[in-house]
Amino acid sequence: MEILINFGYLIAAILFILGIKGMTTPKTAVRGNQMSAIGMLIAVVAALLDYNVVDYTWIIVGVLIGGILGAVLAKKIAMTDMPEMVAALNGVGGGASLLVAAANYLESQKLAEMGKFVPTYDWSIAVILSILIGAVTLTGSLIAVGKLKGKIGDAKKVGLFKAIVKLVLLTLVVGAGYFAYVDPLNSDILIAGMIVLCLVLGVCLVMPIGGADMPVVVSLLNSYSGLAGASAGFVLGNNGLIITGSLVGASGIILTSIMCKAMNRSLTNVLFGGSMAASAGVSKSENDAFYDGKVKYSSADEVAMLLDNAQKVVFVPGYGLAVAQAQHATRELANMLEARGVNVKYAIHPVAGRMPGHMNVLLAEAEVPYDQLVEMDTINPEFSQTDVSIVLGANDVVNPAAAKDPQSPIYGMPILNVHNSKTVVVVKRGLSPGFAGIPNELLIRDNSLMVAGDAKKVLQDMIGALKDL
Repeated sequence: MEILINFGYLIAAILFILGIKGMTTPKTAVRGNQMSAIGMLIAVVAALLDYNVVDYTWIIVGVLIGGILGAVLAKKIAMTDMPEMVAALNGVGGGASLLVAAANYLESQKLAEMGKFVPTYDWSIAVILSILIGAVTLTGSLIAVGKLKGKIGDAKKVGLFKAIVKLVLLTLVVGAGYFAYVDPLNSDILIAGMIVLCLVLGVCLVMPIGGADMPVVVSLLNSYSGLAGASAGFVLGNNGLIITGSLVGASGIILTSIMCKAMNRSLTNVLFGGSMAASAGVSKSENDAFYDGKVKYSSADEVAMLLDNAQKVVFVPGYGLAVAQAQHATRELANMLEARGVNVKYAIHPVAGRMPGHMNVLLAEAEVPYDQLVEMDTINPEFSQTDVSIVLGANDVVNPAAAKDPQSPIYGMPILNVHNSKTVVVVKRGLSPGFAGIPNELLIRDNSLMVAGDAKKVLQDMIGALKDL
């Protein structure tokens, strides 16, 4: 039976690895997700066999509750809320690891009193790490959800979130962890105190970070949830959980590195540099003055005439497209253009939207052909041969200041070079800045036009105008 169980864990691990590989491209992402789900099912069955479960009552209750909640959320959560959903699931994973470690600690105390358990140093370290990482992930993810929803602003100036406070909290956590490690079965107060301190630490770590950095934070918290799971695996002695957690932790770190590179920011700067918007210090009046009399407004009818004569069109999706749920209208307009012989592509920036791959997911929902989704490095040289680029709610990722203004907080960040297009049409609700909190120079360029309004409504108007031509 032990050989069979370990073989099940091995098969699950292989499926997890293949699943992660499948998720590297939109074309194979669905299959990768399915393979990972099958791997998890095998791992769960192996775990149940491993622990010789006799009474499945609570397990069945948990499966039913979790299954119903998962199905409801999958149906109800809009694509615009997917970043928040991912962040929340990271928190759930961290919270689960925290509870597993705490429950195992309490159970081990009872077993030790009966002479059936002797704590080891490895077990003590695993419990402490699982509690620490799990608690930080839980509250940090909840703060991330609030920031993604716009319910929680930046808090750089609040004393509780200052570096000195975080350092003191971390010191207290390390101290409590050390004494709990020395005497693991008689440290109830220390463990409880460490849980509270870690929960507060999670809030303090994420609160000062600006909304523009949330894609990085979400991927980092994803890594934390994996590390917490791996630690819980060591607590339970479960090989499947150790493998799964390690894969999630490693892939999360790699993704975090990719996100930082895409934003030209170090992880240290993201975690401790505060909000880009706060560092920019651009007030509303300064923002308005930047645009005053310089933006050339257009209409859907005028853009339709431009598209009627275009040979190559590139759509640049951003968070505004997600908010307006305009992916289907975008695809409809693209289909009309293709029927007229126009070469249509979609330019995808790594951090467009509010989580890695956000735009890919939205456009895949509208059944946009995978080969039309072009990554930043590939599409950038093509903008100079593009007749019309239509920017749909993107802001910082198309701001030329990143390439030319050393004083800009986004200077050096790789951007989509839409400003090199013959004509740029920016579809945006208004002139409010993006997450970085700075004006967008693209809007005042000679080759730029702005159509103010909801992206879905504007695109539908363009479709109607194009039909009348």
